[in-house]
Amino acid sequence: MAPLGEDTPLIGERSCSLSSTETSTLQVYLYHRAPAAHSPPSTAAGVLTFTFGEYTAEELCVRAAKACGVLPICHSLFALATEDLSCWFPPNHLFTVDDSCSQVVVYRIRFLFPNWCGLGRSHRFQLLNDQASPILDYPVIDYLFAQSRSDFIGGRVAVALSLPRQEECLSLAVLDMLRIAKEKQQSPDEVSSHVSYKSCIPEPLRCQVQQHSFLTRKRIRRHFSKSLRKIGGCQTDGRYLKLKYLLDLERLQRRWAEESFCVRSPGSAADITIHVASESGVSWSCGGSESRQHFCDFPDIADISIKQASREGSPVENRIVTLTKTDNRVLEVEFPTLREACSFVALIDGYYRLTADAHHYFCKEVAPPRLLEDVENQCHGPISSEFAVNKLKVAGSHPGLYLLRRSPQDFDSYLLTVCAETRSGQDYKRCLIRRDEDGNFWLSGVARRFCSLRELLGTYGRCGLQAEGARMRLAACCPPLPKEKSNLLIVRSGCPQPPGSPAAPRRSLNQMMFHKIDPQSHTGGESLGQGSFTQIYKGVKRDQEEDGYYQTEVVLKVMDGSHRNCSESFLEAASIMSQLSHKHLVLLHGVSLGKDSIMVQEYVRYGPLDLYLKKNHGEGKVTTSWKLQVAKQLAYALNYLEDKKITHGNVSAKKVLLTREGDAASGSPPFIKLNDPGVSVTVLAKEMLVERIPWVAPECLSDPKSLALPADKWSFGATLWEIFSGGNMPVSLLEPQKKLDFYQSSLQLPAPKWTELATLIAQCMDYQPRRRPCFRALIRDLNSLITSGEPRDGGVGTGSGPPWCSHRLLSPDYELLSDLSPTDVTLRDSFWGYEPLAMCQDPTHFEERHLKYISLLGK
Repeated sequence: MAPLGEDTPLIGERSCSLSSTETSTLQVYLYHRAPAAHSPPSTAAGVLTFTFGEYTAEELCVRAAKACGVLPICHSLFALATEDLSCWFPPNHLFTVDDSCSQVVVYRIRFLFPNWCGLGRSHRFQLLNDQASPILDYPVIDYLFAQSRSDFIGGRVAVALSLPRQEECLSLAVLDMLRIAKEKQQSPDEVSSHVSYKSCIPEPLRCQVQQHSFLTRKRIRRHFSKSLRKIGGCQTDGRYLKLKYLLDLERLQRRWAEESFCVRSPGSAADITIHVASESGVSWSCGGSESRQHFCDFPDIADISIKQASREGSPVENRIVTLTKTDNRVLEVEFPTLREACSFVALIDGYYRLTADAHHYFCKEVAPPRLLEDVENQCHGPISSEFAVNKLKVAGSHPGLYLLRRSPQDFDSYLLTVCAETRSGQDYKRCLIRRDEDGNFWLSGVARRFCSLRELLGTYGRCGLQAEGARMRLAACCPPLPKEKSNLLIVRSGCPQPPGSPAAPRRSLNQMMFHKIDPQSHTGGESLGQGSFTQIYKGVKRDQEEDGYYQTEVVLKVMDGSHRNCSESFLEAASIMSQLSHKHLVLLHGVSLGKDSIMVQEYVRYGPLDLYLKKNHGEGKVTTSWKLQVAKQLAYALNYLEDKKITHGNVSAKKVLLTREGDAASGSPPFIKLNDPGVSVTVLAKEMLVERIPWVAPECLSDPKSLALPADKWSFGATLWEIFSGGNMPVSLLEPQKKLDFYQSSLQLPAPKWTELATLIAQCMDYQPRRRPCFRALIRDLNSLITSGEPRDGGVGTGSGPPWCSHRLLSPDYELLSDLSPTDVTLRDSFWGYEPLAMCQDPTHFEERHLKYISLLGK
């Protein structure tokens, strides 16, 4: 087979399929090759051939990247597509090469960003804003040119054949011919003598030109040659001409960096098109309509799940993909096959890593294997040394603190940056770790090999190492943090950068914002109990409207007069809660400032979760799937707070209120709301903090002012344990000194028999705050628990047998929260279900909350 160069399209009309060229092989086609000196000796030009064995898509992409001179920093922009470019493979897709068939895939740049060149362009994040780093380096620009040229000439770029568009296509052909002349070091006339300009224009335009008369074709050819000679006198090089070609081609295409997917609403015949664009995120349209509804940008996504569809109770090939935003708006669509669903999810997943969090993946169905390795080894991606040193400085730069990252230059190497004390003061030393084809690791310059990175780091952590003339020890790892900034992230032109994460300053009373309620407009009723600083009552709030008064059931949290020193913290919690809106957060109506400070909240029917669990334990109402749904809803609420950079600081089952019990028979899931944190941990006495063990994070016990987002992750782990133990927490009943010993000895709660659940709780309750996972990762891992299975009893420490599912979890909760009785379920389902979806053809679901009293903040 002839080499595939840049002078001809890669995939055009062919009389036979490429897959028939060789049997029992997997062929990866490339648009552009690196210079021959850097190419693997066993590969033919333009194609990599793989014989018997198994290969992941990511592994093939790495091999292709090496052949094309693509560095690890740009590796995440590429993916494998089918031969006809109709579908993409997720990074973990496994190809099996055997005698049964041959396969052909294409190595392409999938993740494209407009305005990547020029003023105001998209760029990689940098520590100094005045030093923007380009998204693409020269080898990737060469590859993008070859790929874009092939698409353009092959007719895969949608271009109208109007007269102005024909002129633009011919202008691109001029640039292309001139580029060929420069690279072959020939004159434009010499190139024109053996390369037709028609080989540089799209196939549809080529066919149209052929239909013109001889005189018209001659006139076009003469005009083209004249333009080529005129521009040929410019002093420029082939690389500049490639850039000019790409920029002009980007302007020619209406939607350059966009993919579209034809899907349906679940249970409906309504056709919907989902559009994914790098600059704006996800939108959708009905059928062939040009009108689009924007759903979300990539950083706004909290969760993605894939589940098998069913028809009349039987599973089918179709897959339902659910995208959940941070505000709990949901997009739910049905794909014809699993492959198409994974292609879509891998696209969203990849863009999220490029724009929001370089170390996160949404679901294991599309998780990149190299990323899973990095998560296990607490390894950063191929970040630059500038960012590595900066992260160590932010983490404290203690001697022995180290950061592990992948090499920005070599796919098979790692770099270890270590804080060290030298004679001249503090310094940062670098060690190179290499990996061979057998998966063994070793330090450069040292003969000893290790089976894993963990073994290597553990060994040198115990015995120390020497680098650049300094003796060092590996004391503690500096792991990747959620959404931390690095050169792996791309700042898109026109898209605002996410705000930083400084702690919110304490506010004085006149700076706080909440709706003030007239003390005469509410009355208290029966006592519901008491908190650490408050008395809690059920009450009624009266509001006047045009047709008279109406009453609303509320909860009144009255600040105890003996704790006046905590009033400011109490009101600060009210101020924060009044500015938040999420369906899994308790709604604050306002604050009554009279003789007492009273928080007026919505009334939640079934009260605190811990009491409900104890009351209903063993009655069959609270199943494992019920508990998982409650845990996931709590994680949604805390993820919302995490995105807002707000620390709750007092998460426990007592603070989780149950609004709806749920009924598995009718398909109604439970529904919870997280209550306000109350008086902040930062102003509590040591004795009160000890009382909150094990919910309060260990670092807050030693320094309450250190309260930060990781503290909520510890508390979530303890609450998760509490939920699965039926609302019981034996540690909380210990004497104060034994509670302190529990933390001082770095003990853990008894591990559940369900291994995956135990691992999740242990990750949350890690004594090193930086190692606790973000809530997006916790939501993802809860999804894995939901879909993989559950132990038969669902308890803590009492399970037996393999953890397979006794019953599947219901679909994600996106229904309107209402007070409908079980007999009204049909009405509710028809309101939020599929019937109106077929009429309005809107695949999104959301619970709108009318924020009556804080309209000045925006909705």
